[in-house]
Amino acid sequence: MSSSNHSAQQGPAARQAAMAELVLADGTATAADLAERFGVSLMTIHRDLDELERQGIVRKFRGGVTAQPSGVFESNVQYRLKTMRAEKAAVAEHAVRMIEPGMAILLDDSTSTLEIARTLRHGEVTPLTVVTNFLEAINLLSQQRGIHLMALGGDYDPLHSSFLGVSCVEAVEQLRVDVCFASTSAVHRGYAYHQEQHIVSVKRAMLDSAARNVLLLDHTKLGRVALHRVVPLSRFDLVLVDAGASPQALRDLDEHNVRYEVCATKEGDDRAGVT
Repeated sequence: MSSSNHSAQQGPAARQAAMAELVLADGTATAADLAERFGVSLMTIHRDLDELERQGIVRKFRGGVTAQPSGVFESNVQYRLKTMRAEKAAVAEHAVRMIEPGMAILLDDSTSTLEIARTLRHGEVTPLTVVTNFLEAINLLSQQRGIHLMALGGDYDPLHSSFLGVSCVEAVEQLRVDVCFASTSAVHRGYAYHQEQHIVSVKRAMLDSAARNVLLLDHTKLGRVALHRVVPLSRFDLVLVDAGASPQALRDLDEHNVRYEVCATKEGDDRAGVT
């Protein structure tokens, strides 16, 4: 039996799951290509894509669908986990140097700070208290000796793999940590932005709960905006960005008196700018 015939005989849920996996892996696809690949009509494909969009997994555009972010659409966590891994790892490696034994740190639900959690699994910085609302980080650190893990509760959001909402904000407000490590979707002209308001409220509470705040960015987030302003970049004691940042993007940080450091991947050299 051909793969197309097999796909055509799948139920809608199984076909939509396979379609989501394909788009999350490739980043984008056309409706015509999906119809051919799955052996169903364009009308059926559009119904499937409408359902995936309703679930927040992808967003439709004329003639196709994408998992990539826009100003109002935050990518599904499964897509973000696969993108810019080397850049995120370089920034996280730099961030971990700021963590000392005995500290209490807070990690938001970004895939950038998840790279910090991956590094902390090696157990080189203990004892340590780690507070997070990100299920991916909780799973990584739950068995790590020397780390006191505090999981923030709230309403579970499967698209972000994190706990959010009023309960999460209230839990954060009861804490005081040494450093909050956070990321955001976009940075432009002295402000950090994010697409979703319920994410913004949690990030703001996290920043208020910390003695120091550090923003982790891969360079694709520079020079972009999203629907909601989170905070001015002046709220961060330091911004860390990978070496892919363009001179123009760094000039924008300089013009807004942002203290930043550029973190090289293993192939390059570190550059740093402090203004």
